[in-house]
Amino acid sequence: MSKKMMILFVALGCALFLALCGAMILNWIGFSRLADAGSSLSRLEGSVTELQGSLSGVQDGLSTLHDDIIDKEDTPEDLNQENDVTIAGDYVIRSTESISDAYRSGDRSALTDKEKEVLDMASDILGQIVTDDMTDFEKEKAVYEWMIRNLTHDSGLLTVIPTTQADCDNPYGVLKYHNAVCVGYATTFRLFMQMMGIPCKVVHNSDCYHSWDLVQLDDGWYHTDIYSDVGTTNYSHFNLTDVMMSSNQSWDTDFFPPADRTAYCYACMNAVKEEDIYHVPTALREALDNGADLLALQFDKSLQEYQAQIVQQMLANVQDRLSYSSSYEMNFDWSWVPVDAGYVLSVNINWYNQEEPSEPEIPEDAYEKMDEAVDSAFGDIAYNYYDDYSRTDPVG
Repeated sequence: MSKKMMILFVALGCALFLALCGAMILNWIGFSRLADAGSSLSRLEGSVTELQGSLSGVQDGLSTLHDDIIDKEDTPEDLNQENDVTIAGDYVIRSTESISDAYRSGDRSALTDKEKEVLDMASDILGQIVTDDMTDFEKEKAVYEWMIRNLTHDSGLLTVIPTTQADCDNPYGVLKYHNAVCVGYATTFRLFMQMMGIPCKVVHNSDCYHSWDLVQLDDGWYHTDIYSDVGTTNYSHFNLTDVMMSSNQSWDTDFFPPADRTAYCYACMNAVKEEDIYHVPTALREALDNGADLLALQFDKSLQEYQAQIVQQMLANVQDRLSYSSSYEMNFDWSWVPVDAGYVLSVNINWYNQEEPSEPEIPEDAYEKMDEAVDSAFGDIAYNYYDDYSRTDPVG
């Protein structure tokens, strides 16, 4: 091998060695950087994971807050107050003491024009149905009877029922239009009572979808629900006790006074003495055949619990049988009322076929006059007949 070849091989070996060393150095640098990058990436992934955990916590909090808001919207709050309570989401119980105070004092200077109109309407009604020699119970009964008989929806072309609901929850809408929701009837009844100096409160149920009145007579408080009796004559919601009212309503009994007296409970006042529990179905049949609205039977203190259960089961059997029959267009409910002399069984009968006001018919002799009046005014004008959208010759 020549010297030149030897030098060439040595040079190539050195070049290869240097190249290999360079590659190793570059690989080490790249690996080091890659390791650093991996560490950074790992730290970044950890931060992302931590952030995701925080976001998850925030989302859980928002979800809980959303559920709380929905629950509060869906479940009305039972407020410990009488006025400024919203019923059914739209109708507000408002005080009318300014009107009743003006009636009793004779000073109406502080009233608005609308309040003065309410005062005039209510004063006129009281002047027609109440006298000074009446007891508080008689005055209350007179107002109840006027409201349930007169505050029905009028019919006919001459009756103007407003399309707005602005006054359906206050005495103005009740007395002017005879068109109201339960809040309107309750506040109107309270207005009448307070005008006569009879203590009265508007009660709202626990779910804030219905309202009625508590009226105080000389021996205690009584529930009266005008709205439920309007258009009837059955007194089924007139002067009830807590026991009777609680059969279909609940309310804040800690805030509103108890109604635990029976002296002016209408069913108790009109109860007929009964000794035989097995006569109850017959008594109910007689009441239905006579078109009665209320059956009230009084049992003495000897009545046993099992006997009351027997009566209740018989009534349930009657109710079940009549539900499959069209013999009587009604339904009924009942409750037991403890009284001093024993127990009163109160059966409220709710008839479906309440008579509706009929529209007056046009008299027969008016038709000929109608034709003559039209012909006299427009007889010279021809009119056209249309048959299958094709025009025919006019006749006149």
